[in-house]
Amino acid sequence: MKKPHIHASHPAVITRLKKANGHLSSTIEMLVAGRTCLEIAQQLQAVENVIHQAKKILIQDHLDHCLDWHRSGYRSARTFSF
Repeated sequence: MKKPHIHASHPAVITRLKKANGHLSSTIEMLVAGRTCLEIAQQLQAVENVIHQAKKILIQDHLDHCLDWHRSGYRSARTFSF
């Protein structure tokens, strides 16, 4: 079984995605209730903003950790001799 790939930033990403999920649920309820297009558009903008922040955190974490790990692994693989 493969070891989980977890970073310190993942709880923050999960929190933001749960927030986006709540905003999206509210948006659906607003549509069902017949709220105005402006209110729905504002709520959808909130969903987009939260998802954008989650993606930004995840990508930054990837750049900070995963790419460094791959680069250092590549270097050690190149210097290893049989």
